[in-house]
Amino acid sequence: MDLGVILLLIALLLGVGLYLAAPLMSTHSGRVLQENQEVSSLMAERDRIITALQELDFDFKLGKIPEEDYPVQRAELLQIGASVLKKLDHLSSNQSPGNAFPKEAQKGVKAGSRLEQAAAANQADRSSRDASNKSDRITDDEIETMLATRRKARKTISAGFCPRCGKSVLITDLFCPHCGKALR
Repeated sequence: MDLGVILLLIALLLGVGLYLAAPLMSTHSGRVLQENQEVSSLMAERDRIITALQELDFDFKLGKIPEEDYPVQRAELLQIGASVLKKLDHLSSNQSPGNAFPKEAQKGVKAGSRLEQAAAANQADRSSRDASNKSDRITDDEIETMLATRRKARKTISAGFCPRCGKSVLITDLFCPHCGKALR
């Protein structure tokens, strides 16, 4: 073998080795991935706490939760939510401006009030959806009228079922159209 071919082969092997080892030597991408995962889990926790606050408020309005327990439970949820939002704020201040964080994590508003605002916004959205669904609903009187009309129409069409084969028969039928049994 020629000396030039050997040097070219060594250079090629060295280049391939460096190319394959580059991701293993880089810790930046692993750190970014870990921070994104932490932000995602914190956002999920924030959503869970907002939902729990809404459910607590709803249960209190229904009278399921005693008046002496409600403020304590609400304060605990707000405290947990505030710590989650503080962690989100801390991560957003450490991130580069190119990364997308939720707007509520970037605001300089108090954590408890941000939770209250998010819970109120979700509640308003839910109530507007419920109001639009109510306008599409049919009243009980309309349903009863439709059922009576349907029953009246069916009485003129069907007289029941054949005692031998079980197929439906009409009022005008003297014999079952399927098995021939006399109906009268």
